[in-house]
Amino acid sequence: MRTISLPRGRQRLHAMPTSTGYEVREDETYDWDGRKRGQTPFTVLQHTIGGTGQLRYESRNYRLQANDTLLVLVPHNHRYWLAKGDRWEYFWISMNGEEALRIHKSILSVSGPVFRLQPATIDHLADCSLRLIKGAGSPGAASAIAYEAAMALYDDVFGSHAFAEKQSAMQPVIDHINANLDKPLPVAELVEISGLSRAHFSRCFAESEGLPPAEFVLQQRLQRAAKLLTRADFLPVKEVAVLCGFEDPNYFSKVFRRCYGINPTQFRTTGMYASRGSHR
Repeated sequence: MRTISLPRGRQRLHAMPTSTGYEVREDETYDWDGRKRGQTPFTVLQHTIGGTGQLRYESRNYRLQANDTLLVLVPHNHRYWLAKGDRWEYFWISMNGEEALRIHKSILSVSGPVFRLQPATIDHLADCSLRLIKGAGSPGAASAIAYEAAMALYDDVFGSHAFAEKQSAMQPVIDHINANLDKPLPVAELVEISGLSRAHFSRCFAESEGLPPAEFVLQQRLQRAAKLLTRADFLPVKEVAVLCGFEDPNYFSKVFRRCYGINPTQFRTTGMYASRGSHR
């Protein structure tokens, strides 16, 4: 078994590996519950080299064998484990960061938690894991490798022309959202911009961005708020809330704490995410 846990510092990078490694498990003590690993979001990408593993994802059971790859988000209702008498050989990469989470949520929305990748993609991911194990050198270099792994996975899953069309169709909607975060953004308005039916728009948006439209808007508002709190410290917290589309400062503080673990004032003071939970 070879593993590496990468240090967590003040960097809030778009993609950051939290751990990676290669393991062979032959005992049933190997058991991970996605609801009991803390509240800090991260993902686990795990490729089965040989043997068999078990995954229960929401209400569905999967039996993972050689060449199966699993992707799960934490926290989430899932569990993966080694059954009695089985053997499981695999490598994994765990990562966090807003862009890594967005990409992985997009993949989960269209492919589910288990899929088959092209051999070249598997080799690429294994190479990324090995480079991280050997030592990336700096947080920036480690982030670049994590982003490279996320993009290799993205290219494999979203390489088809149909997915590319869905993403390009959503770009005017994304541009409108980012330009109007200080205003109400009802889903009906976004549907009108897309030119699609409401049901078709909601499905295509979730496949493209990995989130339902309303949740995506909320995420963008909170990300803008986090930037303003740290880069525009002359603005009162109430004004930051208004600029990000929150009319009620108390509601803003509540959803901000739910996302970042601390309230806006504390976030401005510390300039970093609260540290919670273990990533592997």
